Amino acid sequence: MTNNNPIGVFDSGIGGTSIWNAIHELLPNEKTIYLADSKNAPYGQRTKEEIVTLSKKNVDFLIENNCKLIVVACNTATTNAIRELRASYDIPFIGIEPAIKPAATNSKTQVIGILATQGTLNSELFNKTAEMFQHTTIIEQVGHGLVQLIEDGNLNSPEMTQLLETYLQPMIAANIDYLVLGCSHYPYLIPQIKKILPEHIQIIDSGEAVARQTQNVLREKVGFSDESNSEPVFYVNSDPSVLKAILNDKYPVVQKDF
Repeated sequence: MTNNNPIGVFDSGIGGTSIWNAIHELLPNEKTIYLADSKNAPYGQRTKEEIVTLSKKNVDFLIENNCKLIVVACNTATTNAIRELRASYDIPFIGIEPAIKPAATNSKTQVIGILATQGTLNSELFNKTAEMFQHTTIIEQVGHGLVQLIEDGNLNSPEMTQLLETYLQPMIAANIDYLVLGCSHYPYLIPQIKKILPEHIQIIDSGEAVARQTQNVLREKVGFSDESNSEPVFYVNSDPSVLKAILNDKYPVVQKDF
């Protein structure tokens, strides 16, 4: 089955590019359209109703651009809105949620940490998943301020280091052996997080799993592209400089109000 339409990917900002990277690496022949709703970031501080409305607006844009499936590359949007999206649109959706299962299953100490947004940790989907692992202690930490610092281009600032120290030290003291990154922005913090965590603590994010699921849906439902010209397009509705920097100026970024 062949389908040369693009894969749509959206996030509340630039963080979902960590998911896009994994998809592009696994499926280099697929055209992709990435939508960064940076004007409305972070989603984690918004109500469920606001998140659903913003997510539908993003989906409408991607469908208008003929996307064949849509990756919700935002933990907060997935955990709060993907059920409504699947009920409202006749197109496959792939979500991203914190990778609690591999962490809880493999933990030796039976204590894992999760760093996520308030919107993700408060969501029904997250809490249902967490309830499946009652023999594991899950140390939850809201990453207040992290997304905004990344969106503002302050990835390696002293303020970022101080926040990460504040959030991670209690998890280390609680004897976690896995840290789950529950926000698509957070993989960009891994180099700094590794400087704080002891070497035995493993970090898990969802990028590779989402890429594999995208491949599965293409194979089973949608169809792969048979073209080799797969130049991606990135859209952002705020200052494009941070998105350009995170992409190392390798791809065109279009500033557009949506």
